[in-house]
Amino acid sequence: MMLHTLVSSSSPLFSTYCYSASYRHNPLLFSKPRRGVKLFPRWHFSPFRIRPLTAAAATENGVFTSPEVAKSFDFTSEERIYNWWESQGYFRPKFDQGSDPFVISMPPPNVTGSLHMGHAMFVTLEDIMVRYHRMKGRPTLWLPGTDHAGIATQLVVERMLASEGIKRVELSRDEFTNRVWEWKEKFGGTIANQIRRLGASCDWTREHFTLDEQLSRAVIEAFVRLHEKGLIYQGSYLVNWSPNLQTAVSDLEVEYSEESGTLYHIKYRVAGSNDYLTIATTRPETLFGDVAIAVHPKDDRYSKYIGMMAIVPMTYGRHVPIISDRQVDKDFGTGVLKISPGHDHNDYLLARKLGLPILNVMNKDGTLNEVAGLYCGLDRFEARKKLWADLEETGLAVKKQPHTLRVPRSQRGGEIIEPLVSRQWFVSMEPLAEKALLAVEKRELSIIPDRFEKIYNHWLSNIKDWCISRQLWWGHRIPVWYIVGKDCEEEYIVARSADEAREKACQKYGKDAEIYQDPDVLDTWFSSALWPFSTLGWPDVSAEDFKRFYPTTMLETGHDILFFWVARMVMMGIEFTGTIPFSYIYLHGLIRDSQGRKMSKTLGNVVDPIDTIQEFGTDALRFTLALGTAGQDLNLSTERLSSNKAFTNKLWNAGKFVLQNLPNQDDASAWETVLAYKFDREKSLVELPLPECWVVSKLHLLIDLATASYDKYFFGDVGRETYDFFWGDFADWYIEASKARLYSSEGDSVASVAQAVLLYVFENILKLLHPFMPFVTEELWQVIEFSSTPQRKEALMVSPWPQTSLPRHANSIKKFENLQALIRAVRNARAEYSVDPGKRISASIVASEEVIQYVSKEKEVLALLSRLDVHNVHFTNVPPGDAEQSVHLVSGEGLEAYLPLTDMIDISAEVERLSKRLSKMQTEYDGLRARLSSPNFVEKAPNDVVRGVREKAAEAEEKIILTKNRLALLKSTVLVTE
Repeated sequence: MMLHTLVSSSSPLFSTYCYSASYRHNPLLFSKPRRGVKLFPRWHFSPFRIRPLTAAAATENGVFTSPEVAKSFDFTSEERIYNWWESQGYFRPKFDQGSDPFVISMPPPNVTGSLHMGHAMFVTLEDIMVRYHRMKGRPTLWLPGTDHAGIATQLVVERMLASEGIKRVELSRDEFTNRVWEWKEKFGGTIANQIRRLGASCDWTREHFTLDEQLSRAVIEAFVRLHEKGLIYQGSYLVNWSPNLQTAVSDLEVEYSEESGTLYHIKYRVAGSNDYLTIATTRPETLFGDVAIAVHPKDDRYSKYIGMMAIVPMTYGRHVPIISDRQVDKDFGTGVLKISPGHDHNDYLLARKLGLPILNVMNKDGTLNEVAGLYCGLDRFEARKKLWADLEETGLAVKKQPHTLRVPRSQRGGEIIEPLVSRQWFVSMEPLAEKALLAVEKRELSIIPDRFEKIYNHWLSNIKDWCISRQLWWGHRIPVWYIVGKDCEEEYIVARSADEAREKACQKYGKDAEIYQDPDVLDTWFSSALWPFSTLGWPDVSAEDFKRFYPTTMLETGHDILFFWVARMVMMGIEFTGTIPFSYIYLHGLIRDSQGRKMSKTLGNVVDPIDTIQEFGTDALRFTLALGTAGQDLNLSTERLSSNKAFTNKLWNAGKFVLQNLPNQDDASAWETVLAYKFDREKSLVELPLPECWVVSKLHLLIDLATASYDKYFFGDVGRETYDFFWGDFADWYIEASKARLYSSEGDSVASVAQAVLLYVFENILKLLHPFMPFVTEELWQVIEFSSTPQRKEALMVSPWPQTSLPRHANSIKKFENLQALIRAVRNARAEYSVDPGKRISASIVASEEVIQYVSKEKEVLALLSRLDVHNVHFTNVPPGDAEQSVHLVSGEGLEAYLPLTDMIDISAEVERLSKRLSKMQTEYDGLRARLSSPNFVEKAPNDVVRGVREKAAEAEEKIILTKNRLALLKSTVLVTE
C-alpha cells in the first residue's frame, strides 16, 4: 500500500504544514504580537566579520552613541541630539533650494501651561510635516510661540499673591502687571522647553509671545481698522460672567458638567383670579428678573390664561404678561416657563425676538442688586435658600425635587458661570464670515478630514457677534479712551496710542480735555486670531518674513477649536491681508485613555508626556501618536507604547547588524566595491541576486507609497507601511537571508552585494522614518555615515528625501515570495513535529525547471532560513524515492518539498507519545459526548453552556482525526524502514 502523506490545499493538514505563496506572513511567526516567538535563531555575528569599533569615533563630539557600544538606544541622548541640531541652525529655513516655502504657525500654548498629551499630539504631527518637507528640499519654517492666556495667567498670579497674603485689588494695575511679567520671565519658558523635549524642529529664533511689542502693535492696528469699518461696537448683551474673576469669559472657557441639583416648583398667582400657575425652575433667585410667563400655544391646560397677567412672588405685586411660544417644552416641569432674559441665554433670545424688556437682578460679584428688594446684597446661593424658605412660609412653595443639572463652570476657576447682561465690546461677525465660507466653497481652503467642512459651514452660517472685551488687568488693553465729564457710552476715541488719543481729544473737545483709557482688555482669542500674519511682521507688509512666508501653508490643531481659533484666523486673515492665512487645515482628534475615556484628573487617568518619554522614549511616543487618523480620537495604552519602544530597539539592533557587517573604515577598496552598486537603474537591479532584487524592489515600492501618503497627510498609513516593511521584510527576511553571503566561506567577494544592499535599504528606512522618530534615526545615521568611506557629514534631518519612481522588478518579487512560502512551510513542519531548532534536516525540492533554476541559486539562503542541511538539499522535477516516508509540503503552485520523517524525529518515540496523547484525547471526547447524550443536560442546562460543550466536542473530534492520521503515517514509515 501507499505509505506517504500528501498534504494538499484540500487537506485539513494543509494549514498545519504550509502556507500558500499568496499568504505573505505566517500569523504565528510574522504578526505583530510575535516578538517573543523564537522559531529560528536571530542575528549571529561571525567573529571574522565583526568590524573593530571604529564607529565609536562618532561619539568624539559627545553627541552620538554607536550601537556597537550601547545595547539599546539611550533616551538621555535625545536632548544632546536636539541641542546639536539647533546649534547647527538646521531649524531655520534655507532658501538656496529656490522652491516654495512650507510654513506652519505653531498653535501657541498658554504661557502658564505644562506639557500634556494634546501638546504632544500637535507637536508630533507638525514636526512630521516640517521634517518631511525640509528633506524634500523646501525652505521650511515652523514658527513657535506662546499665548499670554489672560484669565489663566491672571488667576495663577493672583493665587501666588494670595499665598503671600496679598490681594490683587491691594495693588495698582501697574504693580500687578509688573508682578505678572516677573512671573512670566521666571516660569513662562517651561512649556517651550518641554516642547523642545518632543523634538520640535521649529525656528526658535523667530519665537513670539502674544504680548510682545510686534504682536501688540498688530492687535491695536486690527482693532482700529475694524472699528473704522464699523465692525466693532459697544453694547449691552448677555454674556458668560465669572463672578470671582469679575470678567466675561468666552464659550470655550465654559465647561458643562452633569451635577445633582434641585427643581423648585413655585406658584404664580394669575392676576384678577384665584388661580395659580406653577412653574418649575432650578434657579428661583432669578424670579426677580422675570418679565413674562410663557406656555405652549397648544397646551390645553393653560390656553385660557394666554393674554392675562401673572403676579411674580415676593415682588410686592409686580405683574408680568402670560404669553405663548412654541419653544416652550410642554413636558418639562409643569409646562410653564418663567422668562428671565437677564439671566438665561434662551430667555434672552426669546425676549429679543418678542421685544420684551431685559431686567438684571445681579451685581458683578454674584450678589443680588436692588431689584431683588429685601434680598439685595445677598450672594446668589444664599438668596436661593432664603427665598425658598420665605416661599414656603407664604404658601407659594409647592415642592422641590432632585434634578440632574447641566452646570456651566469656569474652565479656569471652577466656579459656576452666571449669564449676565453686561456692556461689552463686540465684533460684527456676519460680514467676515461670508468671505470665510466662500474660501472653503471655492476650494481655496481645504479642511482635513473634509467631514469637518459641514461643521465649519454650519457655525459660520449661524455665527453670533463676538464679545471681545474682558474685565482683566493682564492682556492687550482696549485702545479706546474716554473724555472726563462726557458720557462714555456716547463719547469715546479709538486710537493707536495714548498720544494719538490725546491729540484727537484736544482737536474735538478743546486743549484742556482730559482722557482715560478703557480699563478692559481684549479676549485672548483676538490676538490669537492674528497669529499667522502678526508673527510674520504684519501690519508691516514690507517685512521680509511677511513677503517670504505669508500666506502660510498649513494650520494644524485639535478639532475642538475649529470655531474659536481656526475660523477666526481665516476671517481675520482675509479681512486684513486680502487672502486666506493658510491653504490647509489639518484637525487631529483627542487623546483618550486605553478604555476610550477622556483623560481627567478626576478619573486619575492623565498620562504625562514627560513621564512617558522617560519610560518609553520620545520616538516611541511620537510613533504611537502619529499612527492615528486625522480627526479621530486616539486611545493611548501602555501596550502600544511598549510595542513601539520595542520597534525603536529593533531599529537599533538592525543598525548594529548593518554597522558590524560593513567593511572596515580604512578598507578603501572594499568600500569602493560596495559603493559601486547602483540601484536607480533597472539594468543594475535585475542583475542583483534574487533576495537583493526583491528587497530593493520592495523598498522602491515603499518609497512611492510612503511619499504619496506623506503628501496626502495620511501619516498613519506611512507609519504602518514603513513599520511592516522594516520589520516584516527587511529585519525578519532580508537580514536573515544576507547572512548566507556575509558569512559565506567565499569571503568578501560574495559579501559585498549584501553589504551594499543592507546599507542602501537601511539608509532609506532611516529617511522614511525620520519625521516620525527623529532621535534614534539621526543617531544611527550619524554613526553609519561616520563609519563609511567617504564620510558624509550632513545630518539626516537635512539629507535629501529618497527619490521616487525608482525601478522595481515585479517578477523577482513573485519569485522571492514563492521562496518565502517554501521556507514558511518547512518552518511550520519543523514546529509541528517539534524538531530540535539546532538540527539540520535534508529535503527534496520538487518543481519545474523554471522554478528550480531560481530556487536552486538560493540554496544557501533556503538552507539557512529553513535550518536544512545544505549538503542534502536536492532539486528535482519528480518526487524522490522515499516520498512515502516523507512529509509532503505544497508551498505554492509548482513548488513542493519532501522532508524525510527519519531526519525529523525519533519515529518510535513519537508513536508512543502520540498513542498516549490519543488515548487521553479519546477519554475527554467520550466524556463530552456522554454529557451531550444526556437529555437531562441538554434540556436543562443554559443554551450557551450546551453550545460550548458541543463546540469543545467538535474541536476534540478534529484533533483526534489529525492525530490518528499522523500515527498512521508514522507506523507505515516504521514498517517500510523495517
